[in-house]
Amino acid sequence: MTFLEIETRIKNAPPLDFGNLINDVIELFKNIWLKGFISVLLILVFALGIIFVFSLIGLAPQNLTFQETFELENFYNSYFLNVLYGIPQTILVSTVTLAVLAAFYRICRQFVLGETVEANYFYFFKKEYFSKVFMLGMIYTAIAAVAQLMFILPYLYVYIPLSFFAVVLANNPDMGELAIVKLSFKLGNKKWFITFITMLVAGIIGMLGIIACGIGVVLTISIAYLPSFLVYKEVVGWDESNEIDTIGTLD
Repeated sequence: MTFLEIETRIKNAPPLDFGNLINDVIELFKNIWLKGFISVLLILVFALGIIFVFSLIGLAPQNLTFQETFELENFYNSYFLNVLYGIPQTILVSTVTLAVLAAFYRICRQFVLGETVEANYFYFFKKEYFSKVFMLGMIYTAIAAVAQLMFILPYLYVYIPLSFFAVVLANNPDMGELAIVKLSFKLGNKKWFITFITMLVAGIIGMLGIIACGIGVVLTISIAYLPSFLVYKEVVGWDESNEIDTIGTLD
């Protein structure tokens, strides 16, 4: 599917029903929860490893002392510096997260289409994709950092378009980075509210894992990643002739 075809589908997208969407999220989660758990676990392990390495080399963001948290100027300066100092490790964490999530969404797509599920969580770590994912990680971090420096509302707004990066990548791995970013923002802007409210409800459901056991949330939180996938499915969908799963497999 070309950029223009996807853009047209987004422009002409019909309204989405929240009840149907959240029901689809729950039903998909019932069938894909184990693969979601593995994806979340991989992201967590990679993220903790990256943070640990940066802490060892002294590049981790610095925290305020208890007294400084009550001094507005110190709080803002520290917040600003933490965002800046955190950029290198955030780029790496974002890159790994996008790669693993895109692989997870690829698995979800295969399941929904009734195809043979290839549980390859490192699919987008391949050399033909990783440079693209790394560039998307840099763009993701830059947008998120600017939004964070502007505090809550701007970041809340961009979070929804940013959540589509991995979805668009998973379904269009041959597409350029800027095209993926543009389509993510077009889809995020078009379906911002329905995506936000569905992600919020799914996130609350996912957090119920804490009730049984604190670590149990790792088993359930992947449900929060499914709304953006299903919004893409309903708005853009897939062409039967789409051959994205064969790209990069021919040696």
